[in-house]
Amino acid sequence: MSQKLNLEEHISSKEKKQGYVTQMFEIIAPSYDFFTVLYSYGMDRGWKRKLIEMLNPKGHERALDLACGTGDITFALGEKLPSGEVIGLDITTGMIEIANQKRQEKGVNNVSFQLGDIMKMPFADNSFDYVTCGYALRNVPDVEQALVEIKRVMKPGGRIISLDFARPDNRIYRWLYLNYLIVTGSLAGILMHGDADIYRYIPESLKRYPGQHGVQDIMKRVGFTDTGFRVFGGGIMALNFGTKPN
Repeated sequence: MSQKLNLEEHISSKEKKQGYVTQMFEIIAPSYDFFTVLYSYGMDRGWKRKLIEMLNPKGHERALDLACGTGDITFALGEKLPSGEVIGLDITTGMIEIANQKRQEKGVNNVSFQLGDIMKMPFADNSFDYVTCGYALRNVPDVEQALVEIKRVMKPGGRIISLDFARPDNRIYRWLYLNYLIVTGSLAGILMHGDADIYRYIPESLKRYPGQHGVQDIMKRVGFTDTGFRVFGGGIMALNFGTKPN
């Protein structure tokens, strides 16, 4: 990384984590699309399609895609909301630049991208019918405070769906999964960026992430209703969902 930061020190600190995450994603932005497909064996696209299917947009609503990256979910939402509006928000300049390049190439008018922090979003209360999160909650400094902020910008009756790495319930499977991520992530980081920590961050962050059960509990605690989750691959990925009460 441009200035080598200690992985464990930074992701275990609410004060330091965001700086580490932002710097890391600035570095991987140019290779993010390639790595996401490679690391998931192409399954990432199916998980994102399932997110859109579960959301079941009607076509005219206003949606916010958090940690939008290069815009996969944002553009998919835009196709389903032809008379609506979709905003992609990301804290990483490199991701937003690539997303805007894609938007120009696609020529879409109902999708836009903004630079911003999930923890303090530049939107008014009760602004969005839907909020989607693609690998967002695991990367914020404080999951509960992020969900409080997300709930603030949602309209009453609005729905949130979050896609992220999950924690398999089976202890042996969970151990194998985490160690697989450590080995493959370290190798990918060395080969692509000369730094094992770049992608070793994924399993290390997952160790500190509350997982699908914990996220559901936090959603309930901050006031979301109709909460739940759907897991894939025996619990390696999950879609958490909830509704803001009317």
